[in-house]
Formats: sequence, C-alpha cells, structure tokens
Amino acid sequence: MTDFGIAFAGSVIDRADAVRSDPDKLAALANWRARLLRLDGLAPVIAPDGGLEWGTLADADPGAELVFLGLDPAGRAAFVAVDTKLMGVGSTAPPDPRLWQVMGMLSPPDLAVYGAAKALVDWHARHRFCARCGHGTMLTKGGWQRNCSNAACKAEHFPRTDPVTIMTVECEGRLLLGRQPRFPPRRYSALAGFVEPGETVEEAVAREISEEAGLVVRDVRYVASQPWPFPSSLMIACHGVADNDAITIDTTELDDARWFTRNEVIAAMRGDEDAAFIAPPPFAIAYHLVRWWLGQ
Repeated sequence: MTDFGIAFAGSVIDRADAVRSDPDKLAALANWRARLLRLDGLAPVIAPDGGLEWGTLADADPGAELVFLGLDPAGRAAFVAVDTKLMGVGSTAPPDPRLWQVMGMLSPPDLAVYGAAKALVDWHARHRFCARCGHGTMLTKGGWQRNCSNAACKAEHFPRTDPVTIMTVECEGRLLLGRQPRFPPRRYSALAGFVEPGETVEEAVAREISEEAGLVVRDVRYVASQPWPFPSSLMIACHGVADNDAITIDTTELDDARWFTRNEVIAAMRGDEDAAFIAPPPFAIAYHLVRWWLGQ
C-alpha cells in the first residue's frame, strides 16, 4: 500500500530480535556506548536540537527496568527505562493535548522511536503481575517478554497490541464521518472500534458501522495501518460502501454522524474557515484515510 507518511511508523531502530534472545549479547551491548531514551513519565524529552534526548545507561534510575529497543543506525544499543514511579500505574487515558505539541516537534523517525518506546514502557508498567496466577512477573528477553515468577505457573506474557478498525463509508458520492463527545467543537472523523474475538477485520468494520450508525456496509477494503501507542493499538484503516443513507446514531458512542459531500470534505481538508466541519489532524490515520478517499 502507498506510504502515507503515517505518524509513529518508520522507525530507524533495528529491533535485533536475535539479540533479545541472547543474554550474553545483550549484556555485552549494555556498555558505555549504549544510549538511553529520556522520558518525562511517558512523554518524550526534547533535546536542544529539537529531536529526542538521549543519555547513557548511567542516567537510569537504579530501580528502573531497562527495555532494549534495538540497535540504532550507528550500531549502538538503544534502551528505555521503566520508571519506578510508573510501575503498576501506566496510562490508559487518551493523550493529553499538550503532548501533541511536544511530539509535533519531532521528526517522523523520532516520533516512531518514541511511539514504540512509550507503548513498551506503558505495557511493562501495567503488567507487574501474572494474569494467570497473580504472582509478580519479571522482565526477560530485553523487555519483549515478562515471565511469571511462580515456578508452578511459568506463564509467559508478551507486549500486546490491540487491533482497532477505523473506517470511512461512502454512499452516492458522500462520506460518512462522526464525532465523539471528547472531540473539539466541529471536528468530525472516521468511525472506529476494537476488533472483537472471533471477527475478521471486515466483520468488525461492518459490525461497528451497524452499531454506531445503523448502516449496512459492503465491499469493505483495507487501506493502511498505524501503530497508535495510547496505550498500544494498531489502527486498521478501511473503507466500505453503503447502499442506504438512513443513519441511526448510537448516542452512547457518538455525538453526531452525518454525510458530507466531496466538496465539503475538500474544504475541510484545506482548512477553510467556513468549512462544514474540522478535519481530523494529520497525525491521525483518519486524516490519511479521508485524503485517500478524495484521491479515488
């Protein structure tokens, strides 16, 4: 699929899976050349040059767990620390709007590195105990796995990614968009929802559109995807077609949903002051999905 320049994609870090599984190699790389990504809680720290700020392993809190991100383009090991203040807490809330201002300073490769690091740190902070037996868990494989400390259990836990479908629907040349209560005034975006157990992506798209807008969709197609580290999702952008435009809004999920003409969408994507709505921001895959639709 076409590269849309999607936020949080395109990391320059080599994840070096072979190193994760070799304790001796990992220990050898944790030397004076290794770099530590600096975080303020779960937010990135911006260096004077406007990029991510990196330190050395000596900068890590003595009680912190170190997660191996991989190898940077210079072959140096890159780590991030799970701050002791985050352990058992993490974050499941939507990102603070102020965080976007900070992240807006980062280059696409830096934003991708931060996104992966944030998702990993957040997962470790929230998975201190075994979901099977309740005993504490221990970091292993450089932070890409946690093992139960209970010898009778020995469960292995891995960083999770939750699949989310995000979709536009068209009917007779118009595009369906909706707004959630937390959106800024006048903003409309693509509808979205988690893929449930036992569903294909196509089935999840059809179900979510039926539940939230009361529409039956067909010809569902995949368009693109985006890693979304809030806390850790994979946004799967799709598009479908409806033969009937009669919307029935689920008010527990949406404030509003409506059809917009192509000209109305063009005006919104241009940022016209008198546009019918405010388009989703460029860092969201919904923006690229709408732009893709306009290009069809």
